[in-house]
Amino acid sequence: MLLLKSFILGFSVSAPVGPIGLLCIQRILSRGKTAGFMTGLGASSANLIYASIAAFGFSVVSSFLIEQQMLLRVIGAVFLFYLGIKTFLKKPSNTAANLKGESYIGMYLSTFLLMITNPVTILNFVAMFAGLGIDKGSNTNLSAFSLIIGVFLGAIAWWFILSNIVSIFRSKITPYLGLVNKIAGLLIIILGVISFIE
Repeated sequence: MLLLKSFILGFSVSAPVGPIGLLCIQRILSRGKTAGFMTGLGASSANLIYASIAAFGFSVVSSFLIEQQMLLRVIGAVFLFYLGIKTFLKKPSNTAANLKGESYIGMYLSTFLLMITNPVTILNFVAMFAGLGIDKGSNTNLSAFSLIIGVFLGAIAWWFILSNIVSIFRSKITPYLGLVNKIAGLLIIILGVISFIE
């Protein structure tokens, strides 16, 4: 039951379309569904680390990350700004399979870096785990492990579904990819600015 609850939690946390969702959609349209899935996998991996810290209560690590949240937020905002400009200026490719120097691993790592610069995610997971009725004081390693695996699998399920759905409509959207890149890039830049001034 706990695994199912945390699966639903991981799925629902990933579903809102923010900077990562936009980046994922843009990469699916320009590079294919594998590129989109690798983008989502990078985000899920970062969430896996933060969920682990929240579930196992690594207070020293979480305290350090939360103390450094301003610096990490600045780094994250700058990285978002960079990704937004890069996306905005990107010209549509006629050959979707050609990664043009940006490998799947590179896509994974860039998204992982973007997500890992948001340590407030730990607090979000602590709050959400509490919402699931998990008392941190009586938490066992087995239940913590179930939480983490459930959240990770739920997130992966969302990115898999999104990648496949967007891929189905890719041929209809591809002719407008230049406009999609500009809109997605602009929105990512705006979200970067908002995350910086919040």
